[in-house]
Amino acid sequence: MPRTLDGQITMEKTPSYFVTKEAPARIAAMSKDAKLIVVVRDPVTRIISDYTQTLSKKPDIPTFESLTFKNRTTGLIDISWTAIQIGIYAKHLENWLQYFPMSQILFVSGERLITDPAGELGRVQDFLGLKRIITDKHFYFNKTKGFPCLKKAEGSSKPHCLGKTKGRTHPNIDPEVVQRLREFYRPFNMKFYQMTGHDFGWNS
Repeated sequence: MPRTLDGQITMEKTPSYFVTKEAPARIAAMSKDAKLIVVVRDPVTRIISDYTQTLSKKPDIPTFESLTFKNRTTGLIDISWTAIQIGIYAKHLENWLQYFPMSQILFVSGERLITDPAGELGRVQDFLGLKRIITDKHFYFNKTKGFPCLKKAEGSSKPHCLGKTKGRTHPNIDPEVVQRLREFYRPFNMKFYQMTGHDFGWNS
């Protein structure tokens, strides 16, 4: 990690930190004062998106349904599938709370990043102790991709959208499978809401 000078904030990101068991201890050893920002979304949407991304790279992978269930007849979810485990946010958060207080962790709603990007980024700016510079005027909604894009990126006059790998069309998943996943994640979601003090609205 490069040295941070006075008046600077150094940021670093990877999707795997939150779910990597060793990460909290390592980050705490580097800096107990680090502020942590975690973007979360509905675990059911997340797992379908995860599968869609893997499918684009490996078209011959098993079906979503066969990966989801240990036993399709009984509806027993296969928790050995890593994609299932990632969405059990309460379990991962317990690991982080052994090293960091909740006051140093901000959970950002992936859904609200799409519906109200400026509002959600306002919370991020407040959390980091920054002036609220980013506002609604910095975004436009890209109908093709289905999410907001920056009107212009830093140091460029061109608008900036996430790359081709973002905003892919999800495959059609049997509604019964989706319902079973909703039931599976519901108690974990409820625990996560209690731990964070925030209802993300994923249980409907």
